[in-house]
Amino acid sequence: MVDRVHAADWPAIETELNSYGCGPVGRILTSQQCRQISRMYDHADHFRSTIDMARYRFGSGQYRYFDYPLPDLVSELRHAFYPYLLPIARDWAEKLHKPAPWPDDLDEWLAMCHAAGQPRSTPILLRYRENDWNALHRDLYGDLVFPLQVVIGLDRPGLGPHRRRVPAARTAAAGPVPGHRDRPGTGPRAGLHHPRPPRPVRPRLVDRARTTRREHRPFRRPAHPRPGLSRRRLTSGLCRAPQSVPTRVTTPRTNAA
Repeated sequence: MVDRVHAADWPAIETELNSYGCGPVGRILTSQQCRQISRMYDHADHFRSTIDMARYRFGSGQYRYFDYPLPDLVSELRHAFYPYLLPIARDWAEKLHKPAPWPDDLDEWLAMCHAAGQPRSTPILLRYRENDWNALHRDLYGDLVFPLQVVIGLDRPGLGPHRRRVPAARTAAAGPVPGHRDRPGTGPRAGLHHPRPPRPVRPRLVDRARTTRREHRPFRRPAHPRPGLSRRRLTSGLCRAPQSVPTRVTTPRTNAA
C-alpha cells in the first residue's frame, strides 16, 4: 500500500489539483484491505461518534469518526500521503498569502493540534446505501486545519443517480481533494506576489469530465412567427413596455342635401 502511494505520479496529481481542485491517485488498496476497513463499520468500538448526514443537511447517508488509537491501516495511509500533500498545501498557502503552520512530520502536526485543544481524531468512514448522496459542505474541526484530504472508495460502485455504472477500475481508488476553505485560482496573475492575493476558488467534490460526446439534434422551426427577426431584437421588443397607440376614427362620407 505504501509503495503504491510512493509510485503515484505526483507531479501530474499536483497539476490536476491546481487546475481542477481534485486529482485521482489511482488504486491504492487491495480488495482484502478494502473489506477489512469496510467491516469495521459495524463495530462501534472503533469509532467515537456517528453522524446522520440528513440531520445536519450534509446529504443522505451516515459516517463515523474513527477513535484513537486508529487502525494500523488507516494510520499508515495518513503517514504515507502526508509527505506528498505537504508541498502542495504549502504552495497554496504561499499563493494565497496565508500562513503554513504544517511541519515536516505528521506526528508533530498532530501534537500541535492536540496542544491547541483539538485532541479528537478526524478520519471518517462513510456508508452510503441506495439513493444516498453527499452535499457540498464544509465540516471543520478547530482552527488548525490541513487543506487537503484523501477520499478512497472501498467497494465496487453500483448505479449512480444518473443510472450510469462507474467502471470497476475506480474501486479502491484515491483522490486528494480540497478539504476546506479555498484553493488558489488559475490564470496569468494567479501566482504573482502582489498586495492583493489571487482570488480563491471554492472547493468542489465533482471531478471534471474526461470524455466528450456531441449529440446531433434535428432542425426545428423557430418558435416566433417571424423567422427573419433576430432573437436579440425579438427579446428587446418583448421586454419594452407597451406604448399607447393613437386611434383614428373614420366616419362614412355622406352627400350634402
